[in-house]
Amino acid sequence: MREHQPTVIAQTVVRIVVPIILLTAISLLLQGHNAPGGGFIAGVLTAAAFALVYIIYGLDYFETEILERTILPRALPGSPTAGDDEPRPAITKEFGEMLAIGLTLAAGSGLVAIALGYPFLTQAVLFVEHVPLYHELEFASALAFDLGVYFVVVGGLLTVLAVVGAE
Repeated sequence: MREHQPTVIAQTVVRIVVPIILLTAISLLLQGHNAPGGGFIAGVLTAAAFALVYIIYGLDYFETEILERTILPRALPGSPTAGDDEPRPAITKEFGEMLAIGLTLAAGSGLVAIALGYPFLTQAVLFVEHVPLYHELEFASALAFDLGVYFVVVGGLLTVLAVVGAE
C-alpha cells in the first residue's frame, strides 16, 4: 500500500501559513494581559500550526525537524527481531512536560502574590522608562500567568493530537 503524499501546493501553503499563525499567536500572547484570553487563544493557534505541519508532513517529519528527535528504525517483517517490535518512545513525553511546566508557571504566578501578602493572582505592573525606540515598556505579572496557560493549552492539545494521530 502506497502512503498518501501531500501535494506541492499543500506543502507550500503550510510553509507560508505556519509562520504567520505563530507570529499572530506570539502577538496575542504578548498583548493578552491587557485583554482576557491571550494565553489560551495563543496556545490554540500554536497547536493549530503544529497540527498543520503534522497533517501535511507526517509524524516522522514532526519528530525529526520540530522536536529534533532521532527516530529508531522499526524491524522489517520476517527479520529475526520482528517479534520484538518495541514501540517508539512516546511523542507525548515532551508535550506532557510542556503541560507540567505551564501548570507550574500559572499556579506559581498566583502563589507569588500570596507570598507577598496579596490575594491570589493579584496583578502587578512594572514600567521601565527611557527605553530607546519605545520610550516606555510595561511588564505585567499577568504575562507569567498567560504564558503558563499558553504552555498548558499547547501541551494538552498536542498530546491529544499525538494520541489521536497514532490511532
